[in-house]
Amino acid sequence: MVRIAVIPVGGEAVRLRPLTVETSKAMIRFLNRPLVELSILHLARQGIEEFYFGVRGYHNYRDIYDYFREGSWFAVKYGVNIKIRYMPRVETRGNAEAVLATLEYYDINEPVLVIQGDNIFNLDVKEMYSFHSSKKAFITIALKEETGDLSEFGVAAVDDNMRILKFVEKPKRREEAPSNLVNTGLYLLSEDFKSFFKGELGGKLYSEGRLDFGGDVIPAVIEAGLPVYGYHTKGYWFDVGTPERYLKAVQYLLRHLTAYELEAEEIAPSVFAQGKSEQSKALKEKIAEAIKNGQIKAEGRLLLGRHVQIGDNSYLRDTVIDNYVIIGDNSVIEDSVVMDRSYIGRGVVIRRSIIGRHVQIGDGAVIEDAVVADNVIVGDGAHLRRVKVWPHKTVERGVRLEGFSLI
Repeated sequence: MVRIAVIPVGGEAVRLRPLTVETSKAMIRFLNRPLVELSILHLARQGIEEFYFGVRGYHNYRDIYDYFREGSWFAVKYGVNIKIRYMPRVETRGNAEAVLATLEYYDINEPVLVIQGDNIFNLDVKEMYSFHSSKKAFITIALKEETGDLSEFGVAAVDDNMRILKFVEKPKRREEAPSNLVNTGLYLLSEDFKSFFKGELGGKLYSEGRLDFGGDVIPAVIEAGLPVYGYHTKGYWFDVGTPERYLKAVQYLLRHLTAYELEAEEIAPSVFAQGKSEQSKALKEKIAEAIKNGQIKAEGRLLLGRHVQIGDNSYLRDTVIDNYVIIGDNSVIEDSVVMDRSYIGRGVVIRRSIIGRHVQIGDGAVIEDAVVADNVIVGDGAHLRRVKVWPHKTVERGVRLEGFSLI
């Protein structure tokens, strides 16, 4: 069985900006928790005991370490015992080197699972490891069928036994993709992975600094004839690498996760609310009564965090509202996410948008297909359509912006 997971987290997550300007992509709020917390919990409940963050960059280390520490609080919150450790501060030239540095520093000599900090997934670890062992694989890659544009994925061609014959990283054209099986970034590495870099091929990759799994290591080991296999994962998988994919993943999980998995209780049909304190219970009862009486209109699936306040005559549909958010009277929020401690004024309209943490939105503002980062102030009556607003910016009262980035 696999006991250890390594999570390389590096880079600046440019595609997810402005949410990641000052925040590690692994720590973006997702269903009212840091994104990577859901992955860790999912694996811990399957027996993974030790998690190692291969962190690079100030925001990545600060955000992840300050929140997770050594992971002992997981036993109190979730009833699972785990240990969390961190890669030493070294300069790495790719996610494979982050994994290698971690394995060497902690002298790990057993199979490990590698996951990505900006993915959300459902993976049967025991089944994948059984497949990996039966094939005596050097690397096993979890593959997922995708349709449409494959230019942002690694794509694998496999034989009848799921051995990977060819791997193309981010094909520019659809006809360059050898199949529709994409690399999820979920890897099972054999205990020989570390020693591989002491051999001729591994040493060459290391000396040349070609140490990205998808771009360098996987194609090289396949070409060299090492056994690399694809495990066809049946569970969901999302690369939460852009705001559009973030919202797509949120909508899917809102529809498919249970109340238990959402850490919530169903207070009205398809309305799930979090919080266990006496104050939370009182607020949940108030919201449930308001929905029942028609003072609040709720449609689709909703997830409400702790200590949320919702004004009269508000309309919410297929939306996630995080902890301590206040929503004024007569507001409309659809297909969106509002992160914690944000204030939404009266008569506000928010559609298909992501509102960051500690944002203040003035009365009568309209925000559609937009991303508003942390600590932003949006003035009364402002209209934002297809706009990205960087952290700490102020959008003046009555301003109209469309197709614009406020940096």
